[in-house]
Amino acid sequence: MADQPAPESGPKPAPVVIKKYANRRLYNTATSAYVTLEHLSQMVKDKTDFVVYDAKTGEDITRPVLTQIIFEEESKGGQTLLPIPFLRQLISFYGDSLQGVVPQYLEMSMAQFARNQDQMRRYMQNTFGFNPFQQFEAMGKQNMAMFENAMRMFNPFAAGQANGAAEPPKAEPPAAAAPGGDTGIEDLKRKLDELQSQLSDLSKKS
Repeated sequence: MADQPAPESGPKPAPVVIKKYANRRLYNTATSAYVTLEHLSQMVKDKTDFVVYDAKTGEDITRPVLTQIIFEEESKGGQTLLPIPFLRQLISFYGDSLQGVVPQYLEMSMAQFARNQDQMRRYMQNTFGFNPFQQFEAMGKQNMAMFENAMRMFNPFAAGQANGAAEPPKAEPPAAAAPGGDTGIEDLKRKLDELQSQLSDLSKKS
């Protein structure tokens, strides 16, 4: 097919021409078929070069179409690529004196990242296994469970309130002081020891 990625060697083929019509439909002139933004996104992932022209004016609209693809991908939810602080910082550069430098900087940074991506994939696979995000999820659940246990230790009435207890806990008569120290202090020490033990177990599992 004409829209297959270019081979590693040999002359680089001319980019595939995509025409955008007034009805917003995209037409691939190489395959003589209408395509969608999702198809163009796959072409990018397949390293198939293309340009998009306005069918009426002939204007090169590749940049806004690529921007629209990014918008569509970010709107799908799940694993997004552009964190909010980065987007805010990027917007702040529009109209700034450094605006002309930012595109070259981002292009060089992404080019360097692309050159190292195979090494990064191997590192993540060797470190985390086939799906590192499962490891992150498991660690997150362990951390949350530890945090909840610690909160229950230091606030024993929280569990009853969470279960919808209607009446506040009744005050218990003060316990007799243990020999050599106050009962409350001994109880706090015991709870701290339990928390330290849980932290130690979690660090061994990580």
